[in-house]
Amino acid sequence: MADSTQNGPMPGGAGGGAVQFLMANKLDTAMWISRLFTVYCSALFVLPLLGLHEAASFYQRALLANALTSALRLHQRLPHFQLSRAFLAQALLEDSCHYLLYSLIFVNSYPVTMSIFPVLLFSLLHAATYTKKVLDARSSNSLPFLRNLLEKLNANQQNILKFIACNEIFLMPATIFMLFSGQGSLLQPFIYYRFLTLRYSSRRNPYCRTLFTELRIVVEHLITKPSCPVFVRRLCLSGISFISRLAPTVA
Repeated sequence: MADSTQNGPMPGGAGGGAVQFLMANKLDTAMWISRLFTVYCSALFVLPLLGLHEAASFYQRALLANALTSALRLHQRLPHFQLSRAFLAQALLEDSCHYLLYSLIFVNSYPVTMSIFPVLLFSLLHAATYTKKVLDARSSNSLPFLRNLLEKLNANQQNILKFIACNEIFLMPATIFMLFSGQGSLLQPFIYYRFLTLRYSSRRNPYCRTLFTELRIVVEHLITKPSCPVFVRRLCLSGISFISRLAPTVA
């Protein structure tokens, strides 16, 4: 996508460049709006200012908006749809396809706060990136306070992506717990496991794979200490071995 950045006010006013930029990039603008709506709904779920009953509806709206964004992004990445196995395999390599599946997994489930954070934070990061482009199209020094916030958000991007990956990993045992507590379906853990393998193999976002490695190193360091009971050490080693067998092969 070509970025039409304007450094000064346009003839139609200070916002003329921004309007032209938004109109010239309609699909990106649509995703920007849907991401902002996702952030709005996610925030009202996490902070139920309108009541707990309304919070549940905002949970579903956030996931549906995220599904729309993911579908638009997938269409942008793979514009020519084909009903074939090769096209499906190519689609499954895209992060947008992963989070389309993620939204479908949780949209009709019991609301889980942990499951909304990846949606909220990814939408916030992408919306912030596009907002900066809109500000640049408006003028090079417009809204300095907002620009400062966006820069701080961008400076913490790596930590945010690690936090998202941590949520993705620990949602796996959470879906199993939900199943035994009667709040989840029988298929949910199996479908979520498929999602997690896709995230582990992601070409664009290695943070899930990195977090698995870091968690393994931390656990192995802890269980090698003399103070660690033998049965705990054996249990952890068995768990590490089991999870390693389930991990997909990454090219």
